[in-house]
Amino acid sequence: MDLRTEIKEFLRSRRARIAPEQAGLPAYGGNRRVRGLRREEVALLAGVSVDYYVRMERGSLAGASDGVLDALASALRLDEAERDHLFHLARQSSHPRRRKPAATVRSSLQQVLDAISHAPALVGNGRYDVLATNHLARALYSPMLADPRRPANTARFVYLAPDAARDFFVDYDRIAGDVAAKLRMEAGRNPHDEALIALVGELSTRSELFRQRWASRDVRLHRSGRKRLHHPTVGRLDLDIESLELPAEPGLHLNIYTAPPNTPTADNLALLASWAATQETQATELEAPNG
Repeated sequence: MDLRTEIKEFLRSRRARIAPEQAGLPAYGGNRRVRGLRREEVALLAGVSVDYYVRMERGSLAGASDGVLDALASALRLDEAERDHLFHLARQSSHPRRRKPAATVRSSLQQVLDAISHAPALVGNGRYDVLATNHLARALYSPMLADPRRPANTARFVYLAPDAARDFFVDYDRIAGDVAAKLRMEAGRNPHDEALIALVGELSTRSELFRQRWASRDVRLHRSGRKRLHHPTVGRLDLDIESLELPAEPGLHLNIYTAPPNTPTADNLALLASWAATQETQATELEAPNG
């Protein structure tokens, strides 16, 4: 991905959404040739020269201080994710890093997952590869894992198997937007990740919806929250998610799915655990040699 283009289009898209009145500026004249703020208005709000801002919007953030970036984030009314994205782009401009995200997990980390016996848990990376699961996560995401391609990838499931994904994700439209936005965030953090570049290219080629969502240049943080699913075997699951970064494994995060006790979802999770145990028993019996 071209970093200068990413910076240019991100800054343009953010200033285009802000009307002068929102920024407390007078809108002189009824006919403005640009949507949103002009470059000189952003420069004024950020306290930098017009020439300096023009250089930044042309894709040059190298050398920009944290103070300038903070002022620019305030001028463009960036939210927390957008501000982080701006800083990631600036760091890559000044000190390019070619970090190769982990493609597998350590055996001890798999042991941690397996020790979580009453909640689905998985380890993934920023490009939505599912790298490791416990038995309940395998059961929970069985519709996605039906695709034999490995590692399983949530973004491919959402955009390239949309019928199955719509059946599985109750809030499919929101999920689709979040997936594209988090991939965009990862692209700013690690623009030289060849696997991420290939994934974005594949999704762009095969999904019109992804092209639309990607073109918005929205970004999102990996955060805790609520996910509503419809599992083909146990029905509706309204799950709370805790997404934890793994300091010893940069770029990886641990997702744990839980439900408050004495709720329909808690009952359905127990049913899922029973179903998963049955499936694993049957698989073991099929693999066992005939006596």
